[in-house]
Amino acid sequence: MITVRPARERGHAEHGWLDSHHTFSFADYHDSKHMGFRALRVINEDRVAPGRGFGTHGHRDMEIISYVLDGALEHKDSMGTGSVLRPGDVQRMSAGTGVSHSEYNHSKTAPVHFLQIWIVPERAGLPPSYQEKHFPVEERRNQLRLVAARPPLAVRDGALSVHQDMALYAGVLDAGASVRLPLAAGRHAWVQVARGAIDLGGKQLASGDGAAVSDEAELVLAAHEASEVLVFDLG
Repeated sequence: MITVRPARERGHAEHGWLDSHHTFSFADYHDSKHMGFRALRVINEDRVAPGRGFGTHGHRDMEIISYVLDGALEHKDSMGTGSVLRPGDVQRMSAGTGVSHSEYNHSKTAPVHFLQIWIVPERAGLPPSYQEKHFPVEERRNQLRLVAARPPLAVRDGALSVHQDMALYAGVLDAGASVRLPLAAGRHAWVQVARGAIDLGGKQLASGDGAAVSDEAELVLAAHEASEVLVFDLG
């Protein structure tokens, strides 16, 4: 079963410096029918104006993944980590017992466009931790590259480690390309189209659309045009 979550039905917040679309309930946007999917709690598509951003704020007991599409995202946190993320970079921050951080557009002239994803961890009270890694486009071209998972899968495949029974794949598809991902019995999936347009099991998804998948043995994604997708394999 594939249930599409159209981009046009997402929550939306416009703050001048920030244009944000919420796939699931977040901040002032609340929809009891869209509180998350399995352990996936948040997918926010954010565009931040040059030189602007989110000041220092705190999180607890959440796995936070940032995936940069365009521009440069500057990160600083209370663990002493500071970095600038660019396209192909993926960041994982485990908030655990508590962490504070800030996120700013590193550029004074160009916007930054990124997805921020929250995963509910398998248990509360974990020590805060941080990872980031660059995944070259060649590793994601016309294939689904594992970018985050629970160990030992993460370690084996050179992905980021998350504290949850899930696996996150990223793919950059040429027009006409297709990719497949088998789903084990009892597994679920969420497909998020970051840009482009694809066919997912006969369902048409465009930029910003998502889809919940249950009771399917395999995902087949076929790109109608150049596309970038994220696929979550969830328990």
